[in-house]
Amino acid sequence: MRRAAVLCAGSWGTVFAKVLADAGAGVTLLAREPDVVTSINRCHTNPRYLPGLTLPDRLDATLEAAEALRGAELVVIAVPSQVLRACLARWAPLVEPSAVYVSLMKGIELGSQLRMSEVIQEVTGAAPERIAVVSGPNLAREIAAEQPAATVVASVSDRVARAVQAACWTPYLRPYTNPDVIGCELAGAVKNVIALAAGMVEGMGFGTNTIASLITRGLAETTRLGVALGADPLTFAGLAGMGDLVATCSSPLSRNRTFGEKLGRGVPLAQANAQQHQVAEGVRSCRPVLDLARSLDVQMPITEQVERVIHEGLAPLDAVKELMSREPGPEYRAG
Repeated sequence: MRRAAVLCAGSWGTVFAKVLADAGAGVTLLAREPDVVTSINRCHTNPRYLPGLTLPDRLDATLEAAEALRGAELVVIAVPSQVLRACLARWAPLVEPSAVYVSLMKGIELGSQLRMSEVIQEVTGAAPERIAVVSGPNLAREIAAEQPAATVVASVSDRVARAVQAACWTPYLRPYTNPDVIGCELAGAVKNVIALAAGMVEGMGFGTNTIASLITRGLAETTRLGVALGADPLTFAGLAGMGDLVATCSSPLSRNRTFGEKLGRGVPLAQANAQQHQVAEGVRSCRPVLDLARSLDVQMPITEQVERVIHEGLAPLDAVKELMSREPGPEYRAG
């Protein structure tokens, strides 16, 4: 695809715009801050979100959505999940009728319990065949440094998945296709919640056994919910599932893990929020994920304890005690 718009210019949006430009597309990045637009256009940098990263000449920035979207064949959306609906209501009338939407977002909408591709469908009226999802172990700063990585492009349309795959294939990012949109999106949303728990465990000073147990059981409950929604269980063993979960739970570059670590060290929630310069999606998604699980009678004990820490003020150590006191049973069971 020759022309792409990326909405908006946070860290992952900026890095993915770089990926598209490095793969050969002309890219316009929509930003909210005039200083970011000026810096990208004049100096090829985004010092607010990615200081030190030099952006390609094929990438420019604008404050105007109409300018960014004019003629764009690929519309890539990278905004916090809970503001997607409001943003799309403004942007959708400006999108070319045949453009493909690409979601970089990893969350579940509060209230509706919809995945991000479902919100795109509902607001824009776009058919599922015009929507793709990108998910995987894609920490923005590592990809910005062109460290080798892989990702997944999921769409119900193989043609669209392959087109987006070609549009983001670079020497440092290897994309794979997957028809399981449900599984890829759900894995991306729930891993943020599990990463909050992993950060809490780290902040409390627990070791490798605890982290490994948490990641593995977090994957088990994510898979249970995915299968209940019709996802392919194999997706959760792949890049969008285990790959993304391990990266997000293990890396200090992960916003969710870092946020959870503060809570585990005893930092009050309000103070942790004030210290966070970018959105930790798990904080906002833990409740709709849990609501979705309860509506399907799926047990998600780690997610439940994270939700209690975030929304009920439960101490992280008490959450660990609750998890460890659950009735033991076989590893592979319904809960």
